[in-house]
Amino acid sequence: MSSDEASDRVLVLNPVSGSGEHVDDVVELAGGHGFEIRKTEEAGDATRFARDAAPDANLIAAAGGDGTLNAVVNGIAAANALETTTVAVVPAGTGNNFAANIDIRGLEHAFTVIEDGRRRTIDIATANDRVFVNSCVGGITAEASSETTTESKAELGVLAYVKNTFETVGEFDSLPLRVETAAGPNGETAQAWEGEALFVLIGNCRRFTGARTAQANVEDGLLEVTIVEDAATTNLVSGAALEGLFGRDSTHIVRRRTPSLAIESREDSVEYSLDGEMLKTETLHLETKSETLTIPVGDGYQPDPDEGELWPLETSAGQ
Repeated sequence: MSSDEASDRVLVLNPVSGSGEHVDDVVELAGGHGFEIRKTEEAGDATRFARDAAPDANLIAAAGGDGTLNAVVNGIAAANALETTTVAVVPAGTGNNFAANIDIRGLEHAFTVIEDGRRRTIDIATANDRVFVNSCVGGITAEASSETTTESKAELGVLAYVKNTFETVGEFDSLPLRVETAAGPNGETAQAWEGEALFVLIGNCRRFTGARTAQANVEDGLLEVTIVEDAATTNLVSGAALEGLFGRDSTHIVRRRTPSLAIESREDSVEYSLDGEMLKTETLHLETKSETLTIPVGDGYQPDPDEGELWPLETSAGQ
């Protein structure tokens, strides 16, 4: 392909995601499926590659973890091309939580789904105009995020960052927050919560329960909000204790479902992790953008995880 010839299939490859052992396999598979491959080398590359490719490509694949997917979607959004670009997920990170939620079970399976899988149009979310796909977590420190081990992420998913925050900072300073949620379409009323929080967790495609892969309905136009109130942090350091806390109803857990919310810190700026990418701010405005992102999904994906049946097939293959 000549340098001035645009490709309609582009794969953005993060060669250092996860163990880094995926590169050769991804290159071989992507080449066999007609993708132009662009490898990232430094911060910002994935977003830039996706932004530059989006005007001409009708299919952009993100090969890496949730952070790589986040960067690719933000790049496509910057090009105002979300309506015309399908985004495929090739799981090559450590946790691959989003991929698991949409039933993408590995590298080869990802390319099978690209060719033959259903397409669904799912919600995305914005946080101060930055897009996230899976989750936004407040209270995790950048240091804890960068130092969380591969093994811990593989075992606990995003809860690994929570656990590592406790371990990294020692005595944890709670967050004095005010959280206002908007009224929802299913009888949810607008509500405000104010107090001392350990963490505030917002899920677009995930719920914050004890399960590592806890899918939320990502086609309902709502965010899953979980506030962990200030509690005895010394009891939460072990992974088992964290899973127990999130997996049961607790006097220290506040849950809301809302199309939008605002979080305001009454003291210092708070660090938020958007699919693993850090953002520090005093005030955060979040909202869903319904049915915005078209993705290929595995056969086991159910839009509503609480339903007992698969939804009807929609479009497949073709792109």
